[in-house]
Parts: sequence; C-alpha cells; structure tokens
Amino acid sequence: MSTATPTNPVSPAPGAARYGGRLGITLAVILCSQFMVGLDSTVVNIALPRIHDALHFTPTGLAWVTSAYMLSFGGLLLLGGRVGDILGRRRMFIAGLLLFAAASLLGGFAPTSGWLLAARVAQGVGAALAAPNSLALITTNFPEGPQRNRALGAVAGSYAASLVLGLIAGGMLVAWASWRWVMFINVPIAVVVLILAPLFINEAPRHPGRFDVPGGVLSTAGMGTLVYGFLHAASAGWNNTVTIGTLAASVVLVAGFVAVETRTEHPITPLRLLANRNRSAAYLNLMILTGPMAAMNFFVTQLVQTVLHYSPLSAGVAFLPMAAGLMVAGGLTAQAMQRIPRAPIVIFGSALIVVGMVWLAQISVTSSYLGGVVGPITLFGAGAGIAFTALNEVILSGVSPQDSGAASSLLEATQWIGSVLGLSILVTIFGTAARSATLHPATGLTADQASHYALVHGMGMVFVASLAFIGAALIVTVLGIPRGPVAPAAGATADGDDEVPAAAPVGAQ
Repeated sequence: MSTATPTNPVSPAPGAARYGGRLGITLAVILCSQFMVGLDSTVVNIALPRIHDALHFTPTGLAWVTSAYMLSFGGLLLLGGRVGDILGRRRMFIAGLLLFAAASLLGGFAPTSGWLLAARVAQGVGAALAAPNSLALITTNFPEGPQRNRALGAVAGSYAASLVLGLIAGGMLVAWASWRWVMFINVPIAVVVLILAPLFINEAPRHPGRFDVPGGVLSTAGMGTLVYGFLHAASAGWNNTVTIGTLAASVVLVAGFVAVETRTEHPITPLRLLANRNRSAAYLNLMILTGPMAAMNFFVTQLVQTVLHYSPLSAGVAFLPMAAGLMVAGGLTAQAMQRIPRAPIVIFGSALIVVGMVWLAQISVTSSYLGGVVGPITLFGAGAGIAFTALNEVILSGVSPQDSGAASSLLEATQWIGSVLGLSILVTIFGTAARSATLHPATGLTADQASHYALVHGMGMVFVASLAFIGAALIVTVLGIPRGPVAPAAGATADGDDEVPAAAPVGAQ
C-alpha cells in the first residue's frame, strides 16, 4: 500500500542518488519493483472504457478487471511475505516479478474477457509475492538507522510517483497506442529488475520451518472474503445480503486464522509482531489513514475530469503537485527521524492532511483547479509523505530477521485493507449525500453546474467524513506511538516483544 498505505512523478532512480555504487543500484532495483506494482494500480483504470469495447465486457463484468487483481493481491499478501521468510526473500521476490511480468504480457494479448481476468488474477498473485518481499529486502540490505530511513522514504516516494504516472501513462498509451499497452508497459520494467536483482540484492538468510498450511488457507480465504465484502459493499450497500454474509464469513475465517496462529510453531503471521505497543499502534494508524487517501484519489480524479472537464492525461498531470509534495516530504522526514521522535512527526503529517481535507470540503461547482484543488492535494501529499514514512519505520525497525517478511506483508495487507474498507465506507456516504442533493437541488446555477451539483455535494461530505478517520488516527498516535527518544532494538526478547526503553538514545524505533 505497502500502504501502506495508503499511504508522487519522479523516476525511482533519483531516490538512490543518496547512496553510492552497489547500494544505490540495490535501492533503485527495489524502487523499480514498487514502482511497477503501484503503476498497475492506476494505469489500467484509465483504459477500462476501451477494454469494455474491445473485449465486450458487461457493465458489471468490467469491474472485475480491477476487482480480480485486488482480490488475489489482498488475499495472498500475508502468505507471500511468510513464504519469503522460509524459502528466501530474494528468490520469492524474483518469482513474483516473473509471474507478474508473464501475466502482464499474456494480458496484453488477451483475445477474450475471461483471458484478461485470468491474467489479472495472476498479476495479483505475482504482486503478493513481490511487494512484501521487496520491502523486507530493505531490512536485509540497509542497516537500521539513517540509511534504512532514507530507503523507506524513497520507497514511499517511488510508489506514490507510480500512482500519478499511472494516470498520465494510461492516458498517453490509450490515446496514442492501444489499451493493450497498459499491460505491456510492465514487461520492460520487470525485465530490467529481473536482470539486476540477482547481481545487486543480497539474499537474506532463510529461516527453515514447517509451512503453516491451515494458516495459509485461512489467511487467504479470510483476506479474500474480507476484501470482496468491502468491494461488494461499495457497489451494493452495507445492508445487502451478500455483503453481510461475506463479511460475516470473513470474521469467522480471520478469527480461525488468529486461533491457529497462536498455537502453531511456525505461524504465517507471528502474533509477537503485535506484542510491541508502538508497532501495533503504527499498523492501526496506517490502516486508518489509507482510507481517506484512497477516497481523495478516487473522488478528486472524478472531480477534475467530470466537473472541470480535464482529459484523462490532463487529470494525471493535475496530480503532479501532490506527488511532488509526497516525495519531498518523505525524503525530509527520513532525515528528521534521526533527531525527532516519531509521534510529533506523525501528528504533524496528519495535521497537514486535516488542513487539506478541510480545504477540499469547501469544493463547489464553481471551484477551479488553482483555487480549490491544487492547494489541498499538495498539502495532502506532503502530510501523507511525512506520516507514512514515519509509520513504516516504526513498523519495520527492531523486527527480528526471521520475521521481517511477515512484518512487511502485514504492513502491505494493512494498507490494502484500510484502502478498501475506507473507500467502501466513504463511497456509501457519497451515495447518500448525492441522492439527498438530487432531491434538493441548489438554485441559481447554470445547467452544467446543476448537473454536477449532486456529485460535488457528495464529494464534499466524503471529505468531511474523512476527518473522523484522521481524528481516530491522531488518537492512536498520541496513545501508542513513541513520543520520547528511542533506539533500535537489539533483538526480540523471549516473548517476542522488542520494545525498547523510552530513555534510550535517539535512533530508529
């Protein structure tokens, strides 16, 4: 989401400029993989109308071009990271990229809708292997402290850059070539990464253990049904029978997963990761914050295209200030974490997000891009870059080597669930507000403005409701994120709690 958020257009390579030689190439390779996974999240969306016409999708079937990827990726994230711990993180990273690239190539040649959906499922499986293990490889290849902090900031910047560049690249490819190129674009990036990864990324020591088959089945089924339930709620409502049944089943499956993990000797998600109060609070904070971020991207993209009449390409370019804010703020935060405790950093980042959301909530049918959009999305990007970089560092620091893959996959899963859950809740709020505005239209508007009034009113209510999410995240920060000087843990204690004394010298917590 990684999340992960959720949580900028610059090539990944400049992020590695802070490093020299081999280490710089190592970071660039990892950034490229994160960039590719993020690119796929947005580049396909721009092409959906052309895909609909070319492969004769039904209106409801078209949604599965996105949902098939989300389900397979979200459902297998926890499993993907743990497999890397046991079989080798670099090996699983490369295997995931190979599958992702092959699925992208086959998807680009898809002659039927079923073929494309199968390719999207395979892409999700590949991403579930590649994404958490690439993040875990940072803990393997970069020592805890300034170098790792800068690497985590660069990862946040690269992923965010890919989301914006996906909008721009999607518009360019669809307009100038074919929708099939939104799939093919992943292949050359993957080829470069696959060539360089064995040469410049150090493999982590494997941690042999028996594979947790019951945990794997329950985690995949539980995550899959949970994500599907949220997706279904966004389209059919929370009172829908299928929504209620799916979410109830997911609760049972997740509860069963937790029960299995507490008893097995080699769990997929070691619950000792959550024994540390700081880390648990960071996971929860990240999940809460990714909801408003997903909603802002979703609704502002519609706003600039539907209300401001931007083309898809222009809409992508309109997000560049947000991307720049996120990348620059993430880089500065990585440096600041050597001197400033984490809680004030997260609070400051969240405060910038609050200001951006309050500003966006003032949007109206008469607003312009310069007057009502560019300012708040830039603040939002900067706030997210600050908060997410600090939260990622809290989560990944002090993790024992055998658990870094599991910690990374849980980070990615947390952001994924937060995005889908937050967006499904906020889409419901949007629908209710938009219907109310349709029944009580404003007066004194032009015909074009009147046609957009309900849309804009619903978006305004979404941005107001998002403040409740951010308020909850702030409470979690105050109660759980370290406010005093902290130091990296020397290692996990016997019970798995790697929390360190608050009075230790300043370092990476």
